[in-house]
Amino acid sequence: MTRPRYAIGVDFGTESGRALLVDVADGREVATAVYSYRHGVIDERLPDDAGGARLDHDWALQDPEDYLRTLRTTIPKVLADSGVEPGRVIGMGIDFTSCTMLPVTRDGTPLCLLPEFRTNRHAWVKLWKHHAAQPEADRINETAARLGEKWLPRYGGRISAEWFFAKALQILDEAPDVYHAADRLIEAADWVVWQLTGHETRNACTAGYKAIWSKRGGFPGERFFAALDPRFERIVDEKLSRFVLPVGERAGGLSQQAAGWTGLRPGTAVAVANVDAHVSVPAATVTEPGRMVAVIGTSTCHLVLHEVSRTVEGMCGVVEDGIVPGLFGYEAGQPAVGDILAWFLDHAVPAEYRALAQQRGTSLHAVLEEEASKLRPGESGLLALDWWNGNRSILVDVDLTGVLVGMTLATRAPEIYRALIEATAFGTRVIVDSFNQAKVPVNEIVACGGLPAKNRLFMQIYADVLGLDVSVAASTQTPALGSAMFGAVAAGAREGGYDSIIDAAARMARLADVRYRPNPASQAVYDELYAEYRRLHDCFGRGGNDVMKRLKRIRSTALAVDRDPAVLLA
Repeated sequence: MTRPRYAIGVDFGTESGRALLVDVADGREVATAVYSYRHGVIDERLPDDAGGARLDHDWALQDPEDYLRTLRTTIPKVLADSGVEPGRVIGMGIDFTSCTMLPVTRDGTPLCLLPEFRTNRHAWVKLWKHHAAQPEADRINETAARLGEKWLPRYGGRISAEWFFAKALQILDEAPDVYHAADRLIEAADWVVWQLTGHETRNACTAGYKAIWSKRGGFPGERFFAALDPRFERIVDEKLSRFVLPVGERAGGLSQQAAGWTGLRPGTAVAVANVDAHVSVPAATVTEPGRMVAVIGTSTCHLVLHEVSRTVEGMCGVVEDGIVPGLFGYEAGQPAVGDILAWFLDHAVPAEYRALAQQRGTSLHAVLEEEASKLRPGESGLLALDWWNGNRSILVDVDLTGVLVGMTLATRAPEIYRALIEATAFGTRVIVDSFNQAKVPVNEIVACGGLPAKNRLFMQIYADVLGLDVSVAASTQTPALGSAMFGAVAAGAREGGYDSIIDAAARMARLADVRYRPNPASQAVYDELYAEYRRLHDCFGRGGNDVMKRLKRIRSTALAVDRDPAVLLA
C-alpha cells in the first residue's frame, strides 16, 4: 500500500498568514495553523522601534519579519498537530496579496531591517492597499497614453496606485536614498520564496498582473521608464529581473536554513510564488473558460479564463498563462467588500444589536443577516455605491468614496447592512457586464473566500443581482489549498504529485453542495435598482460630479493644518 503524500500551502493575507497541510491524493485538509502578524497593517505610525513616525493618509505598510514568523510558527504547528512525518511532505507553495513589494539588498536583506533605514517609511514593505502612490500612477497613465504604449489596453487603459511601478516610482520621488540603496525591488511573494530556497526567482503572475510584464513582450521599454524620470530608465535591469518563471514551475528546493525554520526536509520542492486570488481559481475547480471565480473577503478579486486576449474596460489585466497554462487569465476587482461590512459593524451599528448578539450567543453579522433577510428587495429605499476604498474595476480610481442615498429617520441598521451587500453585488455586476460586452463570457460564478461560507443572504443577493447561478468552493481556505496544489505540481508525478495544475485540480479541488439560483421576482426588482446604481456610478465616477475628489482635497488640507498650523497661513 502506497503511503500518503502531502503538500503544504501558505497563504499570506493582509492581517495574518495561514498554513494548510493537505493530502495530495484527494485534497483532504489535514491540519491548519494561523499566525496573526505582530505588526498587522502599519497604517498610522511606524513601530516604536522604528521611531514611531506618523504616516500620512493612504499609507499601508508591513513588517517583512512577520512573514518569516509565519513560516516559523505555522508550518511546525501543522506538522505537530497532524503527526505527519516531514518526509511525507513532497512540496509546498505560497501565495500573497499583490502588489505587496519591498526594497532589499543584493542578498535579500530588507532595507527596513538595516539601522540606517529603519526609521525611513519607504524602506518598509508597501502593502497592496498602499494608495499613497496615486500621483505616480497618474503620471504612468498619462505618459503611457502620450507615448502610445501598446501595453496600456491590456490593463483596461489605466493602472492604479496599487501597482508595482507606481510604488517604485514613489520611492524614487520621495526617498531617492532608499531607491538607490535597494539592489532589488521585489514582490513580497518572490521575497518569501527567496527566503525558502536561498535564491531569487520572479513569478509570471505578479509580474504580469502588477508589473506590466507579458510573456511575448516582456516589460515596457527603457524609453517609457526614462520618460517618467531619467533615473528610472534602467529599473528593470538594475532592480528587477527579466527572467520570469511561469506559475506551476519549481522555484527550487527548500534550503537548509528554511528547513530548520519549518521542520521540513531540505530539498522539499518549492513552487514559484503566486497571488492569493489567482491561485484560488484551480482550487475552486475552475480550469476552463466561462466560469468566473469571485474571491470574496475583505476585498473581491474576479478571475475568468478565455482562449484569446481581448480588451475589457476596467480590467486589472490579462496575462497569458497567468492563472492556468494555455489560457489567458483576466482579473478585475473591488478593493472593499467585507471591509465595508466590517466598517459598518465597527462604527455605525447601535448598541442594541450588539446586546442582541450577546443575548443569542452569536455574532453581530449573524444578527444583522437574520434581520436583513426579512426585508424584500427594494423595501429599505436605500442604494449605495461600494467605494469605501476607491474603485478598482471598472473605473480604476482610488479617489472615489462611498455613497448611501435614501435614508430617512426611520432607516435602521439591518436596512443599511443589506444595502451595503447589494452595493457590492451591483459593483460585481458592472464587472460581469464589462466582460460579457467584450465577448469574454461569464455564465456562472464560483465563489470562495471568507464570506461565501458564512453569509447565505450575501450569496443569494449576488445570485439575484447577477441573474446567474452561484456555486461555492468546498474549501474555506482556497488560496492555501491552491498553493498546496501548486506545491504538488512543483514536486511532479514522479514524487507522488502532479504534472499539471489541471490534473491537480481534478483530484484535489471540490465544490460545496450548496448552489444559489436567481429568484425571478427578486431579480426583476434588482434590475430596476441596478439601473439606478449605474446612474450614480456614472455621475460620480465618470466626471459628472467630482465632489468626492474635492472633499478629499479639503480633507488633506485640514489634516495638513493639523500637522502644521502654518499651512493655514500659506
